[in-house]
Amino acid sequence: MLLLVLAITTVLSAKGTTTRIVITGSELLGPIELRDRGVVAPFNVWSGPGTKMNGVEGMDGFIVDWRSGAVEPPVTALRQFEISFYADRNSSGSDRPVYVVSYGLNPLSGEGYVYLPGVADPRHGANVRSIFRGSQYEGHWFRASAAWQNLMRRYVIGSPQPHQP
Repeated sequence: MLLLVLAITTVLSAKGTTTRIVITGSELLGPIELRDRGVVAPFNVWSGPGTKMNGVEGMDGFIVDWRSGAVEPPVTALRQFEISFYADRNSSGSDRPVYVVSYGLNPLSGEGYVYLPGVADPRHGANVRSIFRGSQYEGHWFRASAAWQNLMRRYVIGSPQPHQP
């Protein structure tokens, strides 16, 4: 068991850990920037599909409920946000995000959805330089994970003021 934990830690640390998450949206007065390592670290870009452990594709992690599969959210009714993830080992050496997604919240049901940019989206190229998940994931909407929903409720939803935790 200890070897498994060490192996996972080594794989994740090779890519870097999430150091900052920036949330933008037209409803917000300004970007919400989350920097507290305890808040942002659980949302590691290099987890879930596109990763393998002992030949088995990862199905947990990041901000997506991968196991529920791709969904068709009520796109016209969603409150839209852009979520940018930064890591401590950015391969370009710049302060650019390592991964960017869209987040949509259905204000009627409270359900959240995550869109992974597809090939036609300008954000796709930068994302796949960090992690390639494949066409069954990129270009599709997924339900947001419970942990991500909780973070959005705590720091964003109903709070138009910028936060700097």
